Amino acid sequence: MGYAGVRGGHEAILAAERLVRRGRTSGASGWLGIDQITERLRLAVDRVLGEGGLWAPDLGARALRQAEGDVQEAAQLLRAHRSTLPRLDYSEPVHADELRVSRRISPAFRNPPGSQILGRTLDYVGRLLDLMPDEQAKVSRDEPPARQEPEPEPADGTDPRRPPRLLGVLRSMDLVVERRGEDDPEPYDITRAPVRPGVPRSARLSAMARAETGALVHLWYSQTFQPTKAQHEFPGEVRHGTLPVRVRHPLTGRPVTVAEVRVTEVETVDDLDGAEEDRTRLDLGYGMCFGHNERKAIAMAGLDLLVHRGGDRTGLEQEVLTTLDGIEASGFLEHLKLPHYVDFRSLLDRKRAVREAREEAR
Repeated sequence: MGYAGVRGGHEAILAAERLVRRGRTSGASGWLGIDQITERLRLAVDRVLGEGGLWAPDLGARALRQAEGDVQEAAQLLRAHRSTLPRLDYSEPVHADELRVSRRISPAFRNPPGSQILGRTLDYVGRLLDLMPDEQAKVSRDEPPARQEPEPEPADGTDPRRPPRLLGVLRSMDLVVERRGEDDPEPYDITRAPVRPGVPRSARLSAMARAETGALVHLWYSQTFQPTKAQHEFPGEVRHGTLPVRVRHPLTGRPVTVAEVRVTEVETVDDLDGAEEDRTRLDLGYGMCFGHNERKAIAMAGLDLLVHRGGDRTGLEQEVLTTLDGIEASGFLEHLKLPHYVDFRSLLDRKRAVREAREEAR
């Protein structure tokens, strides 16, 4: 069904597509290279990869360029491309303890086991717009990097890039409830099975890992600041680093590392203060997503806690599973721009019929 008022029909649609392509490629500036996007727009690419559900930085950068910087459109392009790829194999399970951190902080502990590693973060950078002329910025960019001293070897022989988890400390103090169980031995594949309330925890975590960041943060924020909630949770640990991807060698059958992915991982703790809860312990929420996206991982861990503690009473699980996918939400929104004049004409007819019925009743 097309627009009756648009002249040209199919030719007009093709002309509109040509305008889009011209907007991508024309202009006085140079062509934006893939390496420029992955290096200079790293956080935007990470969001595209997370919401698209595919770890392929070059493809994410290509999608972002094609979408002219629209992160949601780029994620949709990436997910559509992902759906065309054959599934060749399944990777082996990797324990999160293998994460080689480039950033690790603990807001809940001043001196956590291991160490605080600030790494690359905007947390302490003033929100001041950089108005330095491009010429000066180029000079500062071309300066040789500051010399980095090698990391001192820890006295206990542990790897500072793989610090021990705070969760182990809490478990040793018998202060955290046990959330591990045998009811979800295999991860739930949300790309092959429908996601509806009542699915295992792995399905909820997978859905939130692909969720639109802004929607996820908004839902967490709206649920956290409730009149009945006394306090917020505490991120026990925030990590960003790389995890290995392993598959079994087709000849030897042994696990072989074939790639690495960057992820952000968060474990958050909250007070158990409900009437039927164990008030001597803390509860634990978990979040992990592609790339460097601490905002998303923290909100994800908080919602994991809220859904678990709310059970089936609040309907929050349904919101988490059905309303946070930005691609589905934007798809519904975009369809509103398609012709609806038949539906609208039907609406007008119903209104006229109601009005006529009222006038006759008088």
